[in-house]
Amino acid sequence: MSEASRRLAPIGVFDSGVGGLTVLKALMTQLPHERFVYLGDTARLPYGTKSPETVARYSLQAAEALTDYGVKCLVIACNTASSVGLASIRAHIENVPIIGVIEPGAHAACDASRSGHIAVIATEGTVRGGAYQRAILSIRPDACVNAEPAPLFVALAEEGLHEGPIADEVAGHYLRPLFAPKTVHPNCSGAPFPDTLVLGCTHFPMLAGAIRRVVGEEVRIVDSAQTTASRVATQLEEVGLAADPKQRGSVRLLATDGLERFARVGSRFLERSIAADDVELVDL
Repeated sequence: MSEASRRLAPIGVFDSGVGGLTVLKALMTQLPHERFVYLGDTARLPYGTKSPETVARYSLQAAEALTDYGVKCLVIACNTASSVGLASIRAHIENVPIIGVIEPGAHAACDASRSGHIAVIATEGTVRGGAYQRAILSIRPDACVNAEPAPLFVALAEEGLHEGPIADEVAGHYLRPLFAPKTVHPNCSGAPFPDTLVLGCTHFPMLAGAIRRVVGEEVRIVDSAQTTASRVATQLEEVGLAADPKQRGSVRLLATDGLERFARVGSRFLERSIAADDVELVDL
């Protein structure tokens, strides 16, 4: 394939479901001239409650399916898949930049934090795997990281309950123990509470308002969707694969099951109308 043809090729993005559409939205905003193919593995969601071995296998299958579309870059728009599947995908798929959401989020958190006391909220699988903790500490060894699961955020985002009293109550339930003033966490002897919060699940930006109301204005919130989009833009420029600014951007949506639900819920995540007919059914 010629260099000109590669620049025209789409960017592949995948997630276990619709959460990765927050990453796709950030990518489309930052890279409006690019073409995208998004795959939601809705037949096998959620990844966050499955074993690492299963998630790694599913992630590789999704990545390989996207390579059939001639993608020039692969984005793993799922924190759980990034935490356990990134190494396997990079080992099996060559000559294509592969970017997960955890490394960009960890770098942004380390840059944002003044004290080094960083909180992470994510799915149970991501927290249990410790990927954010390892990534942050590899960049900033003096950091103090508190990671807690917030599984109800996923359901609230998908049911459209991301704003209002229910969202505020659930956000308080998860976040007040992490951000209570004068609380000294066991592994943090410096700052009494975190000055930076990482949204370690692609669903969580949907609840940004409720989260902000609990943690206050001084806490810096890191959205891995935005940081990943910036990393993809930089990577494409570095390898000479950025699309021509004259190219018209586009998006192709694929799902492995439940096209009507994908379209209905995905419309909220992408903040644009999606019809069920706009989503193609694929089998992994």
